[in-house]
Amino acid sequence: MHKAGFVNIFGKANAGKSTLMNALIGEKLAIVSPKVQTTRHRITGIVTTDEYQIVFSDTPGIIDPRYRLHEKMMGAVKSALEDADIAMLMMDARDNVAENLALFDSLKLKAKCLLVINKMDVMEKEKLEEVVKQCEEWGKAPVITISALQNKGVDTLLKKIVELLPESDPFYPEDTLTDKSTRFFVAEMIREKIFHLYEEEIPYHTAVVVTQYQEKTTLTKISAEIIVTRDTQKGIILGDKGSGIRKLGTMAREDIEKFIGQKVFLELFVKVRGKWRDNDLYLKEYGY
Repeated sequence: MHKAGFVNIFGKANAGKSTLMNALIGEKLAIVSPKVQTTRHRITGIVTTDEYQIVFSDTPGIIDPRYRLHEKMMGAVKSALEDADIAMLMMDARDNVAENLALFDSLKLKAKCLLVINKMDVMEKEKLEEVVKQCEEWGKAPVITISALQNKGVDTLLKKIVELLPESDPFYPEDTLTDKSTRFFVAEMIREKIFHLYEEEIPYHTAVVVTQYQEKTTLTKISAEIIVTRDTQKGIILGDKGSGIRKLGTMAREDIEKFIGQKVFLELFVKVRGKWRDNDLYLKEYGY
């Protein structure tokens, strides 16, 4: 009897969804940063064994849309709600429990659910027990506590997911890790470094587009454009005499080389496109 299904992860921004997906897959597919709204797309990661295949989806954190970009992000959440076999509802152990449960209620889920309380390692035992009790009283899903960052409780969670999976043949060939292209992940890695290196609004005003991806025998040549909304932001990313963009390029290149297993020549350009986050044409061009 073979099992297979779609397991989609939902929760507020910064609940740790991307960290959990990376832990479950054993590969870094979803970019992670301490800032909220890092994930903008629905990212799929696939785990295949002889007994089962799980297609995980990491979705953007649930927010109130303020731009067309946000509306597109929430569109990704909506589509994930519709095709989930199992909905993994995830919350930060330190966050407001009632607020999270109300949010999960508002999703009007039809799929089987699991309620995952993350960051158990940063909470005193008594407080954690109180959070678990509140979640169990909600009564709509089995409750599991984990620390995605420390990989604690992840095996227990995986066992529970396999229990709930429907019987089915696999959806993807066994060596498939994701349905996204290498270009997509390269752009995401560059964007992750922008989240780590720059303060305030810059990461939220930025998109990254890979314009050239050329594999040669000893080297992969990649060109990418960093799109910002204002000239001042372009100046900040470039830095004094180009020092900022050089640092960004070096950090991104190291990650990309690890990911594709080959030397990389990376060229970065910064372009100003005012209001791209509200422009449907630009959003489409940048993959949203």
